[in-house]
This record gives sequence, structure tokens and C-alpha cells, in this order.
Amino acid sequence: MILKEVKLTQHSSEGLYRKSLDYKLVGLCDADYAGDRIERKSTSGNCQFLGENLISWASKRQATISMSTAEAEYISVASCCTQLLWMKHQLEDYQINNNSIPIYCGNTTAICLSKNPILHSRAKHIEIKHHFIRDYVQKGILDIQFIDTEWADIFTKPLTLERFDFIKKNLNMHFVSN
Repeated sequence: MILKEVKLTQHSSEGLYRKSLDYKLVGLCDADYAGDRIERKSTSGNCQFLGENLISWASKRQATISMSTAEAEYISVASCCTQLLWMKHQLEDYQINNNSIPIYCGNTTAICLSKNPILHSRAKHIEIKHHFIRDYVQKGILDIQFIDTEWADIFTKPLTLERFDFIKKNLNMHFVSN
């Protein structure tokens, strides 16, 4: 089935988004290491919430071939990070400030890379453009935390219909097709 229109809902009478004064940003990301069977590129998936509302999500094949699962996950964290930073700056225009924005990732090595400069020498093969995450973690703007990645599987892996429906319901996503 081809989805002609995608809408996000909270399954409430309030419309597409739940009314709230909670402007806390949260990110969730995952990657499938070398999931492309031909080119061996990984897929990054991430989503961002403003309060309880899912406001952005993406699933994209990575531009380079990752040398490890940690690298694929770290690139996914970087993608999620850039989106959250853009949202943070947009909210600042309305005098809404977010610091220590949590990004949930399912790979402890990627989390350690974002927090520990000593591990940096062991990850020289990861492109420098992805290491900007560490600056934001050290400044306290971002806080990378561990989460079971099964919630982000919807963005990176083929799923059974039952699993797909379960995750999309729990992420408050609703797809409408024509």
C-alpha cells in the first residue's frame, strides 16, 4: 500500500496534537548496521518529541559505509542531534529554552563516544563531522542516554504487521492512506 498522506495523532478529541504547555524536547534514534545487502550501508532512524507530541521523524540510508555498529549508531545520534538543535533554536525565538535535551540511543559505545574524549582516539575512523556531538554533551545541551532500541526499529528495520502497529501506536503515530 502506498501512503499518500501521513498524519500524526494522539487519538484524542483535541485534534492532531495534544494541547500542552510542556515544551521539553526529546530524541530517539537507532541504526541498522550494514542493513543494505548490496551496498552494505546502514540506515539511520530517529524521531523527536515536543512534550508528548511526536513532531519529526526520519529514516535515511547513511551516506558512508560504517566500519562498526557503534559508528552506525553514532552517525544516527548525530543526525538526531542536528534536528534537535535546529528545533532548540526555533523554540528560543519564542523564549522557550531547552538544555540537557535527552537523546535515547541503544548503543552504549556510541554513548561513551559522545561523553568520553579518551575513547576518541579509538574512533579516528569515524568522520570528524560526527564528533560535534561531544561538544554539545560537554556543554550540557544534550544528554545521550541508553534505551532499548526496539522502539526505534520502526525507522530502520522491516517488521511484522503486529510489531509495526504496536510501535506506531506507542509512538503516537497514525498513518492515513487514501
